[in-house]
Formats: sequence, C-alpha cells, structure tokens
Amino acid sequence: MADNPNKLSQFWQELKRRRVVHVITVYATSAFVIIELVNNLTEPLNLPTNLATIVIIVLAVGFPLAIILSWLYDLTSEGVERTKPLIEIEEGDKPVVPNAWRIATYVSFVVIIGLVTINIVGGTRGLRPGEIQTLLILPYQNYTGDDQLDILLSGMHSALIGDVGRIPDLIVISKTTSDVYKDSDKTLSQIAEELGVDAIIEPGVMCAGDTVCFQLAMNTPNEEQLWIAEYSESKSQIPNIHNRITKQIAVELKIELTTDQASVLAERRTVDTEAVDAYMKGLFYLDKTDRGGIQKAREYFSNAIKIEPDWAPPYTGMAGVWAYQMQMSFISPSLAIPKIYENLNRALELDPNSSNAHYSKALIAVWTEWNWEKGEEEFINSLELNPSNAMCRMFYGHLLNILSRPDEAIYQANQALKLDPQKPLILGLYGALMTHMGKPQSAIPYLKKALLIDSTHRFVIGCLSGAYREIGDDDNWFEYFKKITWYDDKVVASLDSVLQEHGYRAAVEMTIKIEEEAANERYIDISMVGYQYLKIHNYDKALDCYEKAYEIHQPNMTYISTNQYGYDQLKENPRYIALLKKMNLPLPGE
Repeated sequence: MADNPNKLSQFWQELKRRRVVHVITVYATSAFVIIELVNNLTEPLNLPTNLATIVIIVLAVGFPLAIILSWLYDLTSEGVERTKPLIEIEEGDKPVVPNAWRIATYVSFVVIIGLVTINIVGGTRGLRPGEIQTLLILPYQNYTGDDQLDILLSGMHSALIGDVGRIPDLIVISKTTSDVYKDSDKTLSQIAEELGVDAIIEPGVMCAGDTVCFQLAMNTPNEEQLWIAEYSESKSQIPNIHNRITKQIAVELKIELTTDQASVLAERRTVDTEAVDAYMKGLFYLDKTDRGGIQKAREYFSNAIKIEPDWAPPYTGMAGVWAYQMQMSFISPSLAIPKIYENLNRALELDPNSSNAHYSKALIAVWTEWNWEKGEEEFINSLELNPSNAMCRMFYGHLLNILSRPDEAIYQANQALKLDPQKPLILGLYGALMTHMGKPQSAIPYLKKALLIDSTHRFVIGCLSGAYREIGDDDNWFEYFKKITWYDDKVVASLDSVLQEHGYRAAVEMTIKIEEEAANERYIDISMVGYQYLKIHNYDKALDCYEKAYEIHQPNMTYISTNQYGYDQLKENPRYIALLKKMNLPLPGE
C-alpha cells in the first residue's frame, strides 16, 4: 500500500512527459470553442438543428483517440515521432517541454476560464431540456406608427403561433387567448401566473413594407431574458423566416426535432409579397367567424390563390371559409362539402405536411362521413404535425367520447383547454363534452366563463341551456333557450306561460309541436326533436326521429352513443342497438 502514492506520482509524471496532460487541456478548449461556435452560427446560417449534437458526438469519440495518440507519439521540431518509453531514456536526460506546448496549455486554461465565466455570469442562461414546457407568444407590437398594419400583423401572429406549435413536447398557447393580452398593462409574471406558462415571447415590428423588420425576445415570467433575435427580410420570405424561428426556438429550449420535423422546417420557397399580404389578412378576418368577416377572408384567400396558385396555405384558409359558412348555417352542407374537399385536397397535394388540412379532413370524416377510423387517423396526423392545435385536440376529445373512450377524451379536452383557455368556442365545446359525458353540473362554470368573454355566443348559450335542462333547472333552461330560438316573441311568451302554469313536460310537448309543424317550411334538426321526445320519456317517438336523422345523415347523430342523447335510457332497446350497429358505434357492454 505504501508504494501506491509513488506509483501514482510516477504515472502522473509520465502523462506530463508524454504531453498527454497538455493534449487534454488543448483538446478540451478547442472542443468547447467549436461547440460554442456551432451553437451561435446554427440560426444565422440556417444550419441543421441537430448539428451541435453531431459535433459533440464526434468530439467525444475523438477525445480517447487524441489521448492514445498523444501517449504513443510526440510532435517535435523533426516532425511526428514515436515517444520513447521511460526505460529508453538515459539517466539525467530530462525531457524539455517545448515553449509552444506551454503557451498553448496556458492559453487553453485562460480560454476555458473565460468561456465558463461568460456562460455562468454573462449573457443568457442555458436551459435544461424540458424546463420550458408551455410557451405564450404575445401579439406583435406595432412600432411603425402605421395602424393599417395591424391586420397584417395579426395574420403574422396567427401564422407564427401555428408554425411554432409544430415543435414537439411544447404547448404553445393559441391566438385567441394570446390576443386577450394585447396592449395589456399586466406584467409578464401576472400573465404567466394566469396561464401557467413557463416562458413568453414578445414580438415587435419596426418596419413593414416590402421588407419586414422585427424582433423576438423570449423571457421567463420574472423577465429573465432567455433569447433575443432580430430579422430583416423581404415580406416574400416570411414563411421561411417562421421556419427558421421555429428551429431556433427548438434549439434554445433544448428540444430535439426528429429528422422528418427538421426536414419540414428546412423547406424553403419564395412567395409573392402581395400573396403573403392577402393570406395574412385572410387569417385575420377568418378569426372573426361572423358573416362579414368570413366573406372578407374569402376575398383575401381567393386573391392569394390567384397570385400564388401553387402555395398551400391559402387553400387551407379557403377550406376553413367554407367550413365556417356551413357550421354557422350560412350555406347548406350540399354546397359547402364539395368546396371543402376541393380546397383541402389541393392543399394536401401542395403540402402533405399541412396540419390544418389534416384537421379539416378529420372533421369531415367524423361529422359528415361517420368514418371514425379515418377521422381518428386524420386527427393524429394533424397533431403529429402541430401538437398545439387546441381545436383539433378538443374535437378529437369529442370523437374519443363518441367511441366510449372517456379517459382519453378528457385528456385531449384538458390539453385543448390549457392551450386556449380564453376562447369561447373551446370553453363551449368543453362544456358540451361534460354534458355528453353525463356531467352537466361540471359543464356550467366553463360555459358561464365563455359568456363572460362573449355574451352573444350562440353555441355557448345553447350548450348552457342544455346543461341546465339536464340538471332539471327548468327556469334557467328556458332563460337561455329563448335567447337563441328562432321562435317569435309571441310564441316565446306563450311557451313561457305554459312552462310556468303546466310545467316542463307541457312546455317540451309544445316545442315538439312547433318544430314538427315548421318542418315543412324550414330546416329542422330532426335529431334534436328526438332529443326532446327523450326528455319526456317517449322513447318510441325519440327513436322514430333518430332513425329519420340517420337516413338523412344528420351531423348531430354522431353523439347518439353519449349519455346526453339517451344511452342510459335506451341501451337495452333493440331499435337503439340497431342504430349503433349501423353507425359502427360501440355497443353497450363493449
């Protein structure tokens, strides 16, 4: 044991004699500098996001090789020579370390200390993988002084959120919720606390003509800066800039992109500036979801397609125009559906990686075709391309509940709610899901929150009326029902009188009579008439209506397997089971 210190000392002296210690120092310094250089040049030179990982692997493999070679060989004034073993060196012949090695070693120590100091004390701090899981991108601040640019900037904001949303393992809060904080006086910490986000990006535009100059700064809730970048590019390059930004954010957050994801973000194309302008404005007006806004969106998307017929995004936008018009009952499904398919197919032909196109195809597959397998496949395709699409997750949750997979449904719905907690439609769909699952009392707070944001949202009002109906609160059911019914004031007053004097059943019987008499003159959702019969326990009549709704492919029939539409009351009825079989829906006990 007494010899061990002496042996260790001899080994250490041999490492120094063979220059191994010097090589380790110089190699480590060079590796440190190379890695820093690659990290700093990845974004400006548009290098692959996984280049730093590859460089680290190569340097790690090279490290033991460098040690072995330094043990065996020495670099002298005569060139590379094999290092003599210690026993071949004559006694008293002390090896001399060349000045070049001494200088390189000292410089290496200084460089390492300097780089470590800079990374620890100066600049932005490094993030650990997984430290940032939820991100908010605030609306663009317009520093140009030109208010007419606000429409363009809103479209850019929507597009940027959609692009950054493609990063895996990152929740990106949706545009509707982000817009709530436009020009807000709240601090970043207050916003972060309300939304539960880990980081916030503040974008600002300094110029926006043919050239767009803007800055993005990513900060923690306590306003510690994590990353900042400035861009000045032609407007035609905005789609490419967004790809670069997305890649760089992934790098900064230490999120590894798959080869396919990196390949998609590496795609580049130049788009006519007028087409970009029209598309961004189309996105702005499509978010309005009213008749006038949808019409303007259609005009802008049409113009973008006319200018750039081989650019996919405007076709996806146009498919959304037709889908919104159908959803809001502005046009009939027979007119809308062919147009939706026409634009979606063209969008996917031009860009198979369009998450919005796959999302729209999923909606059509479920609520029009009743093709559950195809719908789920398209939802998954869309979420693989953009895991931060709140609407996609919410409607996927509805499908999962339709297929009697409640735990999965709740997970997707909760994710959607986290992504866009201030969007009335998201809150309304969440409330509808709770009611479909037999939890109407749980639905009411979400529906009320939605109405605090938009008190006139017809879908939400209808859902709240239905939730109150399910818990037996007749007064609140009717209070919200009369806000959205097509009945005239005289009929509403009469119905109110019947409810007060004769009770709920008499009021429902009156609404059934009104609906059935009106069916010859206007479109009536026959499945909802069936639902009314269900509420007064007239199951034969309810099934008569459901069977008619099945024949005409009424969209609300997708929910027939849920608790709200009679599952508990009808699950042993042969006619009901036959309908489930025809629609390929789960049977009782499955």
